[in-house]
Amino acid sequence: MTLNQARSIYIVGHRGMVGSAMVRALESRAGIQLITSTRSETDLTRQDEVEKFFTARKPEIVVIAAAKVGGIHANSTYPADFIYDNLMMASNLIQASFRSGVKRVLFLGSSCIYPRDTPQPMREESLLTGPLEVTNEAYAIAKIAGLKLCQHYRAQHGVLFHSAMPTNLYGPGDNYHPENSHVIPGLLRRFHEAKVEHAQQVTVWGSGTPRREFMHVDDLATGALHLLGVENPPDWINIGCGQDVTIAELAQLVKETVGYQGTLVFDPSKPDGTPRKLMDSSHISALGWRPRIALREGLQNAYADFQTHTHRG
Repeated sequence: MTLNQARSIYIVGHRGMVGSAMVRALESRAGIQLITSTRSETDLTRQDEVEKFFTARKPEIVVIAAAKVGGIHANSTYPADFIYDNLMMASNLIQASFRSGVKRVLFLGSSCIYPRDTPQPMREESLLTGPLEVTNEAYAIAKIAGLKLCQHYRAQHGVLFHSAMPTNLYGPGDNYHPENSHVIPGLLRRFHEAKVEHAQQVTVWGSGTPRREFMHVDDLATGALHLLGVENPPDWINIGCGQDVTIAELAQLVKETVGYQGTLVFDPSKPDGTPRKLMDSSHISALGWRPRIALREGLQNAYADFQTHTHRG
C-alpha cells in the first residue's frame, strides 16, 4: 500500500517536532483520515494500551515518530531511560501494527545508529560495522532495534514495514530545555538569553570543530511522505540534505540569526561527540526527493518558533 491508496494514517508522536511536521504536511491531503493519540490517552511503553488503541482505531499506515530524545547531556545523564523507553515504544508499536493488520509502517530512526568512526558520508550499509558513539549509545541501540524489528517482520511475515534515518533535525516544535535540548535549540536559547541579558559572551561546549548536517523538520516530512509513495522501498534509507557545517560555523549563524552582539567562545574541556556526521542520501535522491529549506532560512524560522514558544523576545 502507498500513501495515495490509504484512507487512514496514524502519526505516532504527533505533538513532537517530527510528528507535528508530518501532521502539517498531511493536513491538506484530501481523502485521508489523520489518527493521533496523546500520551495521556495511550502510554506507548505499555503493550496492553498500545494494542487496545490499534484494535479500536485500525489505521492502515503507521508513522512512528514518537521517541524520547535529547542532546549529549541528556543522553549521558539518563541512558537507562533512553534505551528502555525507546525500546518499549518500538517493540509495542511494531508488534501491535502486525497483529492488527496495518498495511504499512514507517519507523523513523536517527543518524546516530551508524558507527562513531564510519567513513563519511555515512551509507546505509555501514550499519553495525563498528562501535557506536558512547555519548548516545543507549538511544542508538534502541533505534537500531526498531529498524531491525521492521526488517525482520518484513522478511518473516511479508509486511511492508520499513525505516527512514533522518539526519540532525531542527525547526518548529523543538525542545528548548536549557539542559536537555539538541544543539540548535540549545544555541538559540542561549544566544537569545544572552542578548536579552546583555551578556558579554556566550560559551559553547566543545572545540567547535566537529561537523554536523542539519535539516529542517519540514523537509523531513516531505521526504517521509515521498518515501510512503514508493511501492517497494529499501528496509532503511537515509534522509538528509548532503551538506554539513562545523559547530563553530553553526554557532556563528545562530548568533547572527538572533542578533547577539557579544563574544562567542568555546570550551574544549566539554565533550565534542562524534567528529563528523554526514549522511549519504543518494538513495532517496535517486527516488526523486530533494530538501528545499536552506540552513540560514531554516534558522530564522526556528528562532521565530522559539520566540513564540517561550513568549519572550
